[in-house]
Amino acid sequence: MKSIPYLRVGTSYYKLVQAPTIAGHFNEILVHWNIETIRQDHGKDYLSKVPKYDGFTCIPSHIDFKQEYKGFYNTYSPLPAIPKEGEYQTSLNFVSHIFGKHYELGLDYLQLLYTKPVQVLPILCLVSKERSTGKSTFLKWLKAIFDNNLTYLTNDSFSSQFNADWANKLLICIDEVLFNKEELTERIKYLSTTNINKLEAKGKDKREVEFFGKFVLCSNNEDNFIKIDGNETRFWVLKIPVLKKEKTDFLQQLVSEIPAFLCYLQKRRLSSGHTTRMWFAPKQIRTAALIKLVQNNRNRVEKELATILLGAMEQFDTEEIHLCPLDALQLLNRTRIRTDLTQLRRLLKRDWKLENKDNSLSYQKPVIWQDASMQLVDAKGRYFTVEKSFLLENFDESMTD
Repeated sequence: MKSIPYLRVGTSYYKLVQAPTIAGHFNEILVHWNIETIRQDHGKDYLSKVPKYDGFTCIPSHIDFKQEYKGFYNTYSPLPAIPKEGEYQTSLNFVSHIFGKHYELGLDYLQLLYTKPVQVLPILCLVSKERSTGKSTFLKWLKAIFDNNLTYLTNDSFSSQFNADWANKLLICIDEVLFNKEELTERIKYLSTTNINKLEAKGKDKREVEFFGKFVLCSNNEDNFIKIDGNETRFWVLKIPVLKKEKTDFLQQLVSEIPAFLCYLQKRRLSSGHTTRMWFAPKQIRTAALIKLVQNNRNRVEKELATILLGAMEQFDTEEIHLCPLDALQLLNRTRIRTDLTQLRRLLKRDWKLENKDNSLSYQKPVIWQDASMQLVDAKGRYFTVEKSFLLENFDESMTD
């Protein structure tokens, strides 16, 4: 506790208190304090010693933290750990366990959180059906590193209109996430790239604040914990394997290495360049777990049409197939899948982002006959071209192993 735990911001007085947590830690929070109470407890002369500020601001910084910016009190919390040389091998092993093949990118992610806290980063999703994978340990480790600048949310609290408890946090972690409403997905996508958010507290007017939060989502549901489409580039989905050996003091070991690990991150050279607004290029963070998630979000019409077209490409040894929406409808009519031209036209244009020809041209369309044989037949129309590489990337089950 500081020598003078009080401060005056504008005309209001506050006290910095250490609120104990179940884990045995303390969260430093500002609590409104009555001027008369301060006078009664410490005498009237004490008030002149209380530091005074014009207002609140929130400027994240870990390496060169300042409590005051031009007369404004910085509500961002300084990190409890001070970097120093030491052993951090357990921490590196844990990063390797969580990020797998993306080990170097994972270190980049943690380094950017520490050295460039305002940098926009992808939404990190840790998924696994298995138990004892270390997902929750990873969140607890991040909490130990970033302390008051990380908050845990539930699905309900994220969907609530009141966000004063997390609007100024660096990391927003949601465990056991399940976003089955499209508006929740759209909200998190918007927040992951914006630098402005509306802060809303109960009984107070909304106000605009600078937003620098990064999201970490954990889920036991690998298949469809969130609704995203194939063109999504904001999600970094990692399937986490089971920990080989589960030690009871594993988290304590990680926490003890934090000063040395931060020292390492400070000196380490980033392995990736700043290529997009979210730092990483979409190809760098595209994973089998993301592809599986996208596939499971696709509807039956898409999956069936993709299967038929892939079969045609294999049979006729071609890298692309030409077809019009009516051709697709006739192909699907040979299956139990029922759809219509409007849905198919929307699927090809909006979902698969294909462009049809401006004029009516000759092409060969795939046709399934009554005996289930398939043939390419001459046709004429404003056809779409579907490429094999697109279907393999988005629909082939073998790509998600």
